[in-house]
Amino acid sequence: MNKSPLARLGGSWTWHLLYGLLSIAAGVTAVSWPGPTLVIVAVILGVQLIATGLFRLVGSASLGETGTARTLTAVLGVVSLVLGLYAVRHILITVLALGLLVGVYWIVDGFTAVFAAIDHPGLPGRGWIVFIGLLSVLAGLTLLVRPESSLLTLSFLAGLWLIMLGAMQLGLARRIRYLDRPV
Repeated sequence: MNKSPLARLGGSWTWHLLYGLLSIAAGVTAVSWPGPTLVIVAVILGVQLIATGLFRLVGSASLGETGTARTLTAVLGVVSLVLGLYAVRHILITVLALGLLVGVYWIVDGFTAVFAAIDHPGLPGRGWIVFIGLLSVLAGLTLLVRPESSLLTLSFLAGLWLIMLGAMQLGLARRIRYLDRPV
């Protein structure tokens, strides 16, 4: 077991709780104001990508010494950070390319979640991780195959996805907290 402070943080139930709450807050905001705040949604998604990048980088440290899932999680963390910083810096381009960016990201993120679950049979909430991962892949493919979807629909779907992601993280935090209790 990796005992570094970063690895302990990545395995902490409070880390998952905070990430889940941030995801739900971002999702509720995106669903509540899909039209008038499309620019804000682009910023929120940029910030969410930055938070996800940090979450993935910290999480990769808690996945053990080596492995495909750890490498993919770390690479996805870096990609997410770069995309998030770019999205926040170039708002107009982000609004125009939001469907493509989010579609590709959801596909990669979904496959990473599925591979992490396959790579770690003892992972708490493994079934939910696979389910959300496959749902993320399906949502990403839908955005890439149906580009005529409006940006309003995209912001609404992004909000729903973030709410589901946040709920899954809250469940995972609860499960980790329960498993960490002394017997």
